Amino acid sequence: MSRLVIKGGKHLEGEVYIHGAKNSSLPVLAATILCGDICEIHNCPYLTDVDASLKILNYLGCTALRENDKIHVDSKILIHSDIPDKLMHEMRSSIIFLGAVLARTGRARLSFPGGCDLGSRPIDIHLKALRQMGASIEVEKGIIDCRTEGRLKGAHLQLTFPSVGATENIMIAAATARGETIISNAAREPEICDLAAFLNACGAKISGHGGGVITIEGVETLHGCSHTIIPDRIIAATYLAAAAVTGGKIKLNGIVTDHLTPILAAFEESGCLIEEEAEGSITITAPKVLKPMKDIRTMPYPGFPTDAQAILMSVAAVAEGTSVFVENIFDNRYKHVGELRRLGANINLEGKVAVVEGIKRFSGADVQSTDLRGAAALVIAGLNASGETRITRLRHLDRGYDGLVESLNLLGADITRM
Repeated sequence: MSRLVIKGGKHLEGEVYIHGAKNSSLPVLAATILCGDICEIHNCPYLTDVDASLKILNYLGCTALRENDKIHVDSKILIHSDIPDKLMHEMRSSIIFLGAVLARTGRARLSFPGGCDLGSRPIDIHLKALRQMGASIEVEKGIIDCRTEGRLKGAHLQLTFPSVGATENIMIAAATARGETIISNAAREPEICDLAAFLNACGAKISGHGGGVITIEGVETLHGCSHTIIPDRIIAATYLAAAAVTGGKIKLNGIVTDHLTPILAAFEESGCLIEEEAEGSITITAPKVLKPMKDIRTMPYPGFPTDAQAILMSVAAVAEGTSVFVENIFDNRYKHVGELRRLGANINLEGKVAVVEGIKRFSGADVQSTDLRGAAALVIAGLNASGETRITRLRHLDRGYDGLVESLNLLGADITRM
């Protein structure tokens, strides 16, 4: 069993480059299925979730190969329209392949996805939309079986919640549907815009992305393209947190500052100085004593991202005062709290509210990762802690972080993977 051993209390300083976004790479890779051509996807991070996507693409009949941070996908040939349970269960976002496979082959058979257990999953939003677009769908014993006669049909779709995954699945499925599809109450995340940019580069006609209403005018066929994945805003938040809890000063390169607005506001509230030195670069300088974050409420973009909640909670735990977190997206996203308490955090939970009373410093202990972002929160806490922190169940961390240990050590941390 792999584990991280962190000797905390090291002052972090230096520069780090932010790699491509996991939550953008996965839907873009799934969308390559529609092209029936060759695509080159640049800035793809080395993650187990990306590896799982490549396994699915290769199983379906594509040729998907990695060359450094570039992934080459040839989707001219598809030999399967099903995805085996083992591959579906490797990552939470595997449902994103549903719309692509159905639109390309007229049939899609797959099981419910795996990944982190964060609570209820709005798969029904995906299925309802595809039914409105003409798909026949049966769900039995955890298997989703979809069929369509010919191309899917455009439809006016009103989402009950601005689900990122559902918006992406609909965009992909609608790109080659007959007629016009309008998505109301669509997700607005930067990753939605990145997927639209990729699809449009392949010949799709998508507009309105980044707003609440997206319009897709279906085309008969798409073609290949070259596309570069946007930087990962949650990875950026992680390095910002590393600087904050260690009293450090770190320069982040390769970011899109506008994607980080609610996150940066939280760090500024904690007393950190944020300076934008050049386009695509910011520097964070931590204060000697962190201030509390009075009210962090996770919301769909452009609100505070749920993926950054656990990471910022590790920062709030060592601030001088009381911080309040309200988790509005997932109903099981406080699993990391118990492990932070093992490190000395003073956190009280009541429903979707977490009240964090700041302590002076974490204390090293043996802890286990509970999910991807919870794993990052434990690493952040370990960087601050006195003594040694030992973290196990690293498979969660490997799903979303490329070279985290190496980069933190270059900044001055003392972390060993054993």
